[in-house]
Parts: sequence; C-alpha cells; structure tokens
Amino acid sequence: MNAPLETTASAEEAQAAIVEEFGFFGDWTERYQYLIDLGRKLPPFPEAAKIDQWKVSGCQSQVWLVPHGDAHRLEFEAISDSSIVSGLIALLLRVYSGRSAEEILATEPHFIEAIGLAKHLSPTRSNGFAAMLEKIRQYARAAL
Repeated sequence: MNAPLETTASAEEAQAAIVEEFGFFGDWTERYQYLIDLGRKLPPFPEAAKIDQWKVSGCQSQVWLVPHGDAHRLEFEAISDSSIVSGLIALLLRVYSGRSAEEILATEPHFIEAIGLAKHLSPTRSNGFAAMLEKIRQYARAAL
C-alpha cells in the first residue's frame, strides 16, 4: 500500500480544514485549479489495481478505489483518469481514509455544500461523487 494521506484527528476536523482551505479562493476557476492540484498530489496508484474488482460504477470517468484494513481503521487508495475527479477523490480520502468503519458511516460530507461544490459540479460528476462515497460506505459496512 502507498503511504497514506495525512490524516486529521477526526473526519469533522478534516472537513473543517477543507472548508477553510477553499475559503482562501475567490472564484471557482481558482477552486477548480486547487482541486486539480490536490488530485495530482495523490500517492501513485498501482497499475495492477486498475481492475474491475476495484472500479467504481456510476462514474462517467474511470475511478478505482481499493480498501485496506478492518473495522477499526480503513484506509483507501484511489485514482481517476480525470484530473477534477482525482481532486474529488483527494477530498474524500482526507475525510474518510484512516477512520473506523463506524466513523465513516456516521460522517456526512457537509463540506460539499459548505464550499459550494454541490452547485458547481456537473450532474455526471455529482453522480460520480455520490457513487464514490457510497462505495466507501459499502466497504465500511462490509468491515463491520
């Protein structure tokens, strides 16, 4: 497994940090660029893991999401062939990776509304985001 992304003490703290970071940008051009930059900083994803077993269905772009761990601590590696979607993955991993299955299932991604992302994603990207979140939750439910 690749080195995990830096994990904040709680999912709520991670969401608060995301909201604060996005608050520094004046417009959505800058926010999209920041999303793309976040996606570029994802750890390298193993080519061997780009298989159907780890593919997230419901995304227009290709997304692979691999879980590691157990109910006490689940970590995820993920990547997309889309730079903006990779940025969305980076945000999801900051909030959900390195958490217990219970914390994952108890955490609603309110940062999406708080940073205005919900209004600025195309319907297909919104569906893909929802599919990635649901896949993370499926893995958490399975770990319990």
